[in-house]
Amino acid sequence: MKIGILKESQDARVAMIPAVATKMINLEHELFLEKGAGAQAFYADEEYDAVGVKVVDRATLFSDMEALISITPLDAEDRSKLKPGTILISLFNPRGNAELVEELRQSDLRPFSLDAIPRITIAQAMDVLSSMASLAGYKAVLMAANELPGYFPMLMTAAGTIPPAKVLILGAGVAGLQAIATARRLGATVEAFDVRSAVKEEVQSLGAKFVEVEGATEDKGAGGYAVEQSEEYQRRQKELIHERAARADVIITTANIPGRQAPLLIEQRTVEAMRPGSIIVDLAAATGGNCAVTENDKTIVFDGVKVIGNSNLPAEMPRDASLLYSNNMLNFVKYVFENGPDNLDYSKEIVSKTFLGKLPETVASEQ
Repeated sequence: MKIGILKESQDARVAMIPAVATKMINLEHELFLEKGAGAQAFYADEEYDAVGVKVVDRATLFSDMEALISITPLDAEDRSKLKPGTILISLFNPRGNAELVEELRQSDLRPFSLDAIPRITIAQAMDVLSSMASLAGYKAVLMAANELPGYFPMLMTAAGTIPPAKVLILGAGVAGLQAIATARRLGATVEAFDVRSAVKEEVQSLGAKFVEVEGATEDKGAGGYAVEQSEEYQRRQKELIHERAARADVIITTANIPGRQAPLLIEQRTVEAMRPGSIIVDLAAATGGNCAVTENDKTIVFDGVKVIGNSNLPAEMPRDASLLYSNNMLNFVKYVFENGPDNLDYSKEIVSKTFLGKLPETVASEQ
């Protein structure tokens, strides 16, 4: 296929880095880069050119490519410039953007959403959400450590002993587990909460204490994600979190439910009970936030507590985030298009779950 790498307008990452582009070319794909697409991730056009990627302007990508890859989706105006049948591979957020999904279903394009990849064993190497979540968990702790007006580790000096920072992680998925590991490496004492009892051993293996509320609803069919809980459970959950949070120096919140507003875990009264100078990093800010006072894409100080609302921390590490995204993209393209762009096997779960367009008539008639 002729694959175009788009320049992101609001993200420092790039969908394909030169080292991974070489592997794509070895799979007999032709790669074209929009001029300057890798610059903010510190990959120069010359690096792409050296491995055989042709550097072109945006208009050429729109008119000549069979497929376009990106991180953020093209807007409606740009999509209108594409030829029918153009393949788009991006992060469309289908669970949270029904209107866009409907527009794509009615279009003559062929869109695939990497954030809809099912969490099954064969798809692990394509799992963009997990790749980016790991980076987010790491970066969240570093940001908190930088903002905290004190040490993370215990410090013993002739002038006295400083106790280690107390860190509370809410949500022990990929981001939460990475946050636990990073906070422990920095010397903090760590507690972690999650409604999924299955993560208890993982949390403890990283040296953190698992905070558990009994009676959680779990769903093995949720693909590893948390599910919505009963009102009674949520009440007991908030009471326990309030108790633990009031003693914490740092809270990292990572709890998301796909397609739903983020669960409210930290009430305003909890923030007010925290010690001034404490830090909250809310990774669920884009879907309403786990903290009642979070403002998306903003850092605020509420009653002496600094609250950082940022759901796109991977973009603040664009070089390595682009590397991981590129490998996810490579594995996805290799699997889905193994027999070419016009011979897709829609019976495969990865293909059917990620495809957001109109099914070919021959396929639709069979379903």
